[in-house]
Amino acid sequence: MPASSAATLSNTKAYTAEDLHQLILQSLDDDQAQDVTSIPLAGKSSIGDYMVIANGRSTRHVSAIAEKLAEAVKSAFGIPTRIEGLPTADWVLLDTGDVIVHLFRPEVRSFYNLERMWGFGEPAEGDDSAAEDDS
Repeated sequence: MPASSAATLSNTKAYTAEDLHQLILQSLDDDQAQDVTSIPLAGKSSIGDYMVIANGRSTRHVSAIAEKLAEAVKSAFGIPTRIEGLPTADWVLLDTGDVIVHLFRPEVRSFYNLERMWGFGEPAEGDDSAAEDDS
C-alpha cells in the first residue's frame, strides 16, 4: 500500500505506512534493538514501503523484541502481524503489511547481509566493484 493511502481493513484504525514505520522504529528503540537499519522500498518493490532490519543480543532478546513489536502494532493500529521464525529466534520476520521487519542475532545478520542484497549499505569486504575507477 502506498505511503499516502490509509489502511481500511476491518477492525483497524486509520494509519499510513509512515505512521507504522515510526511506531516500529520507536518500539525497536524502546526494546534496545541494535544496529537498526531502515530501507525505503516504495517504488522498488511491491512487498511493502519499508524494510527494517535490526539485531538482538541473543535469541531471547530477538524473541522478546518480536513479541513486543507485534503487540505494539496490534494495540496501536489493530493490525495482526504475521511472524515467522519465532521458535528458534535466530532470524524472525514480522510482516505488518506496509513494513517488513527482520530481527536477527548478529552472527546470522552478517551471514545473510540483507542490506547488500537490497543495494543498501556498505560494499562487502573484498568487493572490488566499489573501488574501480573510470580510467
